[in-house]
Amino acid sequence: MKSEEHIDLIRAQIVEVIDQVRHLKERDRSYLSWKNDPSTWSILECLEHLNLYGDFYLPAIEEALNGAHPTPAKEFTPGLIGGYLARSVLPREKLNKMKTFPDKDPSNTRLGYEVIDRFLVQQEQLIVLLDRARSADLSRVRVRTFLSRFLKLKLGDIFQFMINHALRHLRQIERVQERMDPEIPLRRPVQRNT
Repeated sequence: MKSEEHIDLIRAQIVEVIDQVRHLKERDRSYLSWKNDPSTWSILECLEHLNLYGDFYLPAIEEALNGAHPTPAKEFTPGLIGGYLARSVLPREKLNKMKTFPDKDPSNTRLGYEVIDRFLVQQEQLIVLLDRARSADLSRVRVRTFLSRFLKLKLGDIFQFMINHALRHLRQIERVQERMDPEIPLRRPVQRNT
């Protein structure tokens, strides 16, 4: 895929995600904190989980871009590991359960509207980083992962992972809303597989 197209697709998806999450601010805290049962996540917990990933990956992406030479490549090909990780978090019709790392698990945390604000700020930061990445080689620039300081993935794969992960948890939020009130119209961002 052309690098510019890859960035444009992800950027468009982030804009849709921002729009969907912004509407959650219209809901009261009890709505945002509702759980079907104690083992599931509330809407705020889903967003906080994404914030915890953003806390790590946004600085890691910025660090990688700061060290990159301005040499954009026309094409981007996903890496074997990075491509797999990005695809593994894509939402599916029947959402497959995945275990999360303990430091990324927001279960039973008292959360408020600041979670939504932080999420929206992080998504805006991600757009800025995407725009900066237009002058970088998405395949050659490597981003450290939280899995290991020795494991670095292609910048293009990290961007794809970030948006796929957000789409996955927005689907989870929709499922929480469906259980709470099936009459609520849902605003679903368009999922584009790349």
